[in-house]
Order: sequence, then structure tokens, then C-alpha cells
Amino acid sequence: MRLLEPLTPDPRAPLAKAHPLAKIAAALICMLALFLTIDPITPTLVLLAEVGVVPLIGVPPRALLRRALPVFVAAIGIGFFNAVVSRDIGGGVAIGIRLVGIALAGIVAIASIDPTELADALVEHLHAPPRFTVGALAVFRLLPLFADEWQTIALARRARGIENTGPLARVTAFFPMTRSLLVAAIRRATRLAIAMDGRGFADAGSPCRTLARPRPILARDWWLIAASLAVATLASAASVAAGTWRFFLAR
Repeated sequence: MRLLEPLTPDPRAPLAKAHPLAKIAAALICMLALFLTIDPITPTLVLLAEVGVVPLIGVPPRALLRRALPVFVAAIGIGFFNAVVSRDIGGGVAIGIRLVGIALAGIVAIASIDPTELADALVEHLHAPPRFTVGALAVFRLLPLFADEWQTIALARRARGIENTGPLARVTAFFPMTRSLLVAAIRRATRLAIAMDGRGFADAGSPCRTLARPRPILARDWWLIAASLAVATLASAASVAAGTWRFFLAR
């Protein structure tokens, strides 16, 4: 359950200071470039650029790799499965690299974004519904508490003499522990909703409300988007020049 605990980036890192929407837009551009093709050159070049950006987001690479490891293993597994089924090793490797690049783009962007800043940006610039945005932010903030709640439930079962050691015991204990966690989550959500209504969040959609932390999109944020577009364009151009670029729907 440690995967639920958010990473805390170093605020002094270059990309940690960028606007949340700029980082998401840059990640979406890289993802789009990888979605459009299934050749090996484009995802390889984009993946190299993403790896080079990791030290700039302010999150320790080891912690980032530990959180992203399940996604990377799944991506590599899908690539291996495609290579075995289609008997095309090159195609399977290309798919694996492509999926790793898509996952890493999203992870690099989200890991360096503060949830409160993202919620403010969604309301200020994209005019997202404030009631929905504040509720989603509250849910995100509660995820680490759910991790602690899971550990508490496990300790309570152990205190009653119910051991969760061993692979089989953990599998059989998963469903009753999940049910207990669901009950605790519903109770916590009910208390949180009442507390938020008491603090005025029930009128989050009122037109007279103002933004407490307005943040404009600066020139450096546009440069980040332009750099991502340049990486995607150059990687695709290199693939086209090598004659390997292939549209993902082409046969």
C-alpha cells in the first residue's frame, strides 16, 4: 500500500516550478507521438529524452522507479507477449518500449505536480467545475490515509490471532480486509463531506467565489511545451527518414 503515498518533489528543481497544465500538456504531446506509431525508433528517442528529464523534476530516481516498476513490468510483459504471439521480436520490442515511454511520460508529469496546484489550475484556466475539482482533491489527499488504514486493519487482525503471513493467507485475507477498508472509507467520506459543507465548500460553484492562489502560465511554461513538441517532432522525423515510421492502424 506504499504505492498510494504521494511523492514529494524538491521545489527547487527546474521542472517542479513549471505550471501543472504545462507539464500535463508536454506529457500528452509525447504520448500522442508514441500512440501514432509502432516503430522502434520514435519510442526509443522519446524514451531517452524522458529519462534525461527525470533528474529535473525533483523526485529521487530510485523512488520514482520503485513506484513505476509495476507499470514498467506490465509494459514489458505486453511487449513480450506480442513478440511470442506474432513471432516478431522487433515488433514486440517496439511495443514494449512504446508502452514504457507512454507510462514514463505520465509518471514524470504527475510525480512533480502538487495536487492543490493542479486543482487550482483546472479551475482557473480550464474552468473545471469547482465542486468536482475540490472533491477529487480531497480524495487524492485521503489516499495515504487509506494506506495507513490498511496497515491498522492488518495489525488488528494479527492482535486477534489472525495471521496474514504466507502467500495463501494473504490472498484469503485480502477480501475481508478490503471490506473493512471500504466501510472505513465510507465513514471517513461521510465525516469529510459534512466538514466540507460546514466550511462553505457546498457552494463551490457560486459565481461570487474568487481564487485564493491565482497562477498565470509564464513564458517558461510555453518553452516546456515547445521543447516537448520538438522532441516528438524530431523523433518522428528520424523514424520517417529511416523508413521505419508506421501508423499504428496500418497493416
